[in-house]
Amino acid sequence: MDSILPILYLIASITFIIGIKMLGSPATARKGNLVAAFGMGLAIFGTIFLYKTSSGEHLGNLPLIFGGLIVGTVVGWIMAKRVKMTAMPQMVSFFNGMGGACAALISLIEEAHRDPSATHDPVHSLTIIAGLVIGSVSFSGSIIAFGKLAEKIKDLSFSGQQFLNILVLGGVAVLSVMFVLGSLSGLTFLLVLCALALAYGVLFVMPIGGADMPVVISLLNSFTGVAAACGGFLYDNMVMLIGGILVGSAGTILTIIMCKSMNRSLANVLFGGLMSAKAAATGGGKTATGSIREVSATDGAVLMAYAKQVVIVPGYGLAVAQAQHICHQLEHELEAKGVIVKYAVHPVAGRMPGHMNVLLAEADVSYDKLVEMEEINPEFATTDVVLVVGANDVVNPAAKTDPDSPIYGMPILDVEASRQVIVMKRSMKAGYAGIENELFYRPNTSMLFGDAKASLTALVNEVKAL
Repeated sequence: MDSILPILYLIASITFIIGIKMLGSPATARKGNLVAAFGMGLAIFGTIFLYKTSSGEHLGNLPLIFGGLIVGTVVGWIMAKRVKMTAMPQMVSFFNGMGGACAALISLIEEAHRDPSATHDPVHSLTIIAGLVIGSVSFSGSIIAFGKLAEKIKDLSFSGQQFLNILVLGGVAVLSVMFVLGSLSGLTFLLVLCALALAYGVLFVMPIGGADMPVVISLLNSFTGVAAACGGFLYDNMVMLIGGILVGSAGTILTIIMCKSMNRSLANVLFGGLMSAKAAATGGGKTATGSIREVSATDGAVLMAYAKQVVIVPGYGLAVAQAQHICHQLEHELEAKGVIVKYAVHPVAGRMPGHMNVLLAEADVSYDKLVEMEEINPEFATTDVVLVVGANDVVNPAAKTDPDSPIYGMPILDVEASRQVIVMKRSMKAGYAGIENELFYRPNTSMLFGDAKASLTALVNEVKAL
C-alpha cells in the first residue's frame, strides 16, 4: 500500500501536464480541464486514505476534511455556474487569492507545530517564509484586483507611493532573512510578517489600473503557484510541488509575454510602476480634437458586405453586451457574401489574459480566425473595413503619438491604417485607462453608437437584406 500513493501522485502529475497542454486550444480546453481535475481528485483522495504520518498513522479529522471538501465544492460549483462572462476576470482573481491564502495558512500552521527544541533548519525556515510572504501578497493583491475589476474599489495613488511600496517590501525582506537565519522565530513574529506582506499586496495593486490589469492577474497567478510549490516542499509532497511549479512557471511565462505586449519590464511591474490611476485621472496627455462622424447600421452593413476583407476587433464591451454569438453570426453572413473575416486579438484585450479568446470560443468562433497583434498589424493597410466592438485603449493611436499619454509605448492594433474604421460604443466615455481615444476623431473613423448586441443584430439584418 505504501507504494500506491507515489504512483497516484505520478499519475496526477501527468494529468496536470496533459491538462495544461490541452488548455492551449479551445477545441480541447474543456477536456483538458476535466483531465487535470481528475488528477487533482485522485491526489486528494489518495492523500486522505493512503498517506501516513512519520508515526505510521493515517490522517485524522476525516469528518472535518470531508466537510471542508463538500462546502468548497458546492460553493465553487455555484459560483462557476452563476458567473457571467463579464465577471469571469474577478472570479479568477478571487479563486487565485484563495490559493494564496491557503499557502500562507500552511506556513503559519507549520510554524505553530514546529518543535521549539529542534535544531534550526535554514532550508525549512526559507520554505515557510517564502510560502507565507508570497501567499499573503497573492491573497491581498488578488482580492484588491477582484474589487477593482468589479468596480467596487477605485484606483488609489499618492505622492511617495512607490517609496512606501519599496520601504514595506524592504521591511518584509529584512525580517524574512532574519527568520531564515534564526535571529527571529515564533508564530507571533510570523503573524506580524504576514500582516506586512498583506499590506504590500494591497499597496502593490491599488495604483494599477487601465490595460495593465491583465498583467497583474497573470503575475499574481504565478505568485500563487510558487506559494503552493513551497507547501509541496514543506510536506515533501511531489504532486503539490509539481502542480505549484506548473502554475508558477506558466504564470511567469505569461506575465513576461504580457509585459512585452505592454512594453513594460517585469521589474516595473514588481515595484508598482505600471500605469497609475493618477496619470489616467489627470488626463495623461493631449486632449483629442476634431469632429465625430456617425454611421447608421445600414451604411455600415453596405461597407462591410461589399468589402474584400473585414477585421473585427473584440473588446470588453463585447463581453458586457454578451454579444459574441451575434458577432459570430455577422461573420457568417459576411462570409456568405464572399468577404474574408478575421478577428484581431490584442494580448491584453479585456480584463484578464485570454479574455477575448475565451469569449469567442464560447460562440464557436474558429480559433484559426483569431489573429494575434503581430500577425494582423501588417494586414490593416490592405483591410477595407475594421469593426471595433467595445475595444478602446488597445486601438488608441495615442500610444504611438503622445509621449504624455499613460499608455504611450504600449503596442496597439494599427486599425487606423485601414481604409475605414467603424467603432461600436455606447457613448464617447473614456476606456478603462481613463483617457480619450484619438482614433474616434480620425477622418476614416465612423461611430456606431448603441448597445453592442443591438447594433450587431441590426448589422446582421441589414447584411442579410443586401
